[in-house]
Amino acid sequence: MKKIFLSLCFLIAFINSKAQNLSNTENKIVAYINEHLPETRDLLIKTVNINSGTLNIEGVKKVGAIYGAELEKAGLKSEWISLPDSLQRAGHLVATKKGTKGKRIFIIGHLDTVFEPDMPANNWTMLNDSTATGQGAIDMKGGDVIVIAALQALKNLGLLDNASIIVYFTGDEERAGLPISVSRKDFIKRAQQCDVALGFETAIGLNTVTTARRGASSWTLNVTAKTGHSQGVFSSNSGYGAIYESARILNDFRLQLSQEKYLTFNPGLIIGGSEMNYDADKAKGDAIGKTNIISPTVTVVGDLRFLTEEQKETAREKMKAIVNNNLNGTKATISFSDGIPGMAPKEGNNRLLAIIDSISQDMGIGKTVAGDPGSRGAGDISYIAKYVDCIDGLGSSGKGAHAAGETINLKEFPYLIQRAAILIYRLTQN
Repeated sequence: MKKIFLSLCFLIAFINSKAQNLSNTENKIVAYINEHLPETRDLLIKTVNINSGTLNIEGVKKVGAIYGAELEKAGLKSEWISLPDSLQRAGHLVATKKGTKGKRIFIIGHLDTVFEPDMPANNWTMLNDSTATGQGAIDMKGGDVIVIAALQALKNLGLLDNASIIVYFTGDEERAGLPISVSRKDFIKRAQQCDVALGFETAIGLNTVTTARRGASSWTLNVTAKTGHSQGVFSSNSGYGAIYESARILNDFRLQLSQEKYLTFNPGLIIGGSEMNYDADKAKGDAIGKTNIISPTVTVVGDLRFLTEEQKETAREKMKAIVNNNLNGTKATISFSDGIPGMAPKEGNNRLLAIIDSISQDMGIGKTVAGDPGSRGAGDISYIAKYVDCIDGLGSSGKGAHAAGETINLKEFPYLIQRAAILIYRLTQN
């Protein structure tokens, strides 16, 4: 472990030697962060090794308690926002500091991961001198720890005295409690009090951040049809059956909508046959079917991803038209459910990107550009994107989020903390 730390220090010194355009104060921020990297790493390891799958309410609260205490050390006042028992979610950690100088900043993270206790454990493990694996290491405990380390550096250098900051770590980002109007009510209300929002979801390396990201919604297709002996299929009396009609609809979705930029629609489950049962709450079902029986029923569930609300609504209208053009002997209906809205591109987001790009170049790590909105899934920041200027993807970098063997890039980790701290510092000065 000492060898790893020394090689990280060497790389930090090399890049920091190129940081000629940082102010004296900003160089002190960098030095403080570098000096306290061992404690930062220990905090990350400690919380990665605590299972906090969304449905593991005690685990989420345990991680929240640790992060809350660390944010208190940064001069913020922490509190736990409980949700109604009916939502079956842990709640959210909020830490606040009121000030009168600079931008009012809303910082976003989440405590939960996709890895529930009944899934194979994957505790923190070093793979080589620059890479470690662990559940939630990049999605997104690494991002949470970046926030904490950056704020603690600023606090201990006396640079947060007049800052106005809200840190909001949700406890159910990976699987939000329903209804959203309840689970995100406080989140949205507090964001509306701020000027800018900084999201610390996974970074795509040092030189790419997110100025726009797609939203996600869901749809359910139900098809019914005449049933009977298969010898009559395709005839005017028997028709085509529910399975052929569902296949037509899905293929027409593909043919008519699949070439539109940033628009995707994925059927995640299809079930049909002579007899069928589908449990939406458990996302599972069973069916019985014989080859000599025309299927009378099919259910398909899927998602719809989009960049803007206009794109979402236009796609839904096209899908409805396809669904209504039924084959003989069949009838189909489609319903839609809203999930996370899109984070549409806007000029205010680009202004934040320009600030981050300036910091990156001043640090000597090169230009920072906006990533492709189509490369990211939906996230909490999208709920408040229409109220404040937003940037996301400021968290830790690595590979394999949401999968066994998720890894974090430890060489880039210190620079992401430094940039986050300098960004917050500059925003609070103007």
